[in-house]
Amino acid sequence: MPTLPPAPSPWWGAERHRARRPFLAARGRIKAALRGWFEARGFTEVECPALQVSPGNEAHLHAFATDLVGPDLTVARRYLHTSPEFTAKKLLAAGETAIFDFARVFRNREGGPLHSPEFTLLEWYRAGAPYETLMDDCAALLALATEAAGTTTLSWRGRTADPFAEPERLTVADAFARFAGIDLLATLSDDPTAAPDRDGLAAQAATRGYRVVVDDSWTDIYSRVLVQDVEPRLGFGRATVLCEYPVCEAALSRPVARDPRVAERFELYACGVELANAFGELTDPVEQRRRFEEEMAIKEAVYGDRYPIDEDFLAALGQMPAASGIAMGFERLVIVAMGARGIDDVVWAPVR
Repeated sequence: MPTLPPAPSPWWGAERHRARRPFLAARGRIKAALRGWFEARGFTEVECPALQVSPGNEAHLHAFATDLVGPDLTVARRYLHTSPEFTAKKLLAAGETAIFDFARVFRNREGGPLHSPEFTLLEWYRAGAPYETLMDDCAALLALATEAAGTTTLSWRGRTADPFAEPERLTVADAFARFAGIDLLATLSDDPTAAPDRDGLAAQAATRGYRVVVDDSWTDIYSRVLVQDVEPRLGFGRATVLCEYPVCEAALSRPVARDPRVAERFELYACGVELANAFGELTDPVEQRRRFEEEMAIKEAVYGDRYPIDEDFLAALGQMPAASGIAMGFERLVIVAMGARGIDDVVWAPVR
């Protein structure tokens, strides 16, 4: 691998750019290989616009806002999307059946080795396909990206995974039991509108030595355990598909038919790095509105802010076929395929 000069050498400095150039060349090869893979399987590449009425309605995602000024000087608030999801699902409602997009997306309050305010999501959707099909897609793309990069191992900060090995499939409940000794399902209700058992989870977590304070919500405790003891242990030796998230942690996905406490959501991990987030898509506009309003209530309570609901999206959702969709962090895929230090090594012009 190339040796990079130490920061704070600017990204546009000739020496640093020469050192970064092999990573950028690999990025191009990986992108071309992935595009060819989708096209060979009958997918259509789409281009979802970044400017939206709503940037997304997840409580802990933060958007960039701007004003759209019309020819008559009327002003309307717009946002840069945090994902192309709303537009992509409208395209499914319009009749598209297999689509992908290398979408530039924007998230405020983010930065670090694996985060940037502007980055690329590779997002794809399959109408009529179960979400397990996306797990198979992920396995194929990990191998393809590694081959295109000219490497044989996924790596991040000294941790490695075999891109050609079948990913492990692990439910969130099993992961909590294995890594934290917590019975997560015991804190969840069969009724998707019922709040999870905060006190039950708090008691289990405290017994296991986790810090719990009186104003922690169920989600606060859940997230603490997930970040502290589950995610850092995923994707070693081979990738991990972490699946069947609690419904309250999967605002855009449908419940699992055999267990309404959990949803058809999975995340893909390699070397402890989250690479992708997938859903068996929820197509009930009434339930989707309820979940969005719940998320925005949390956002307002925690951050003093909320985003509008895209009414066109909810209208389209009622026309959308059953489908599965996934968003993969393209730069993160390049990072682990190349063993790069972070996102600044694999983007042409880092944003800070």
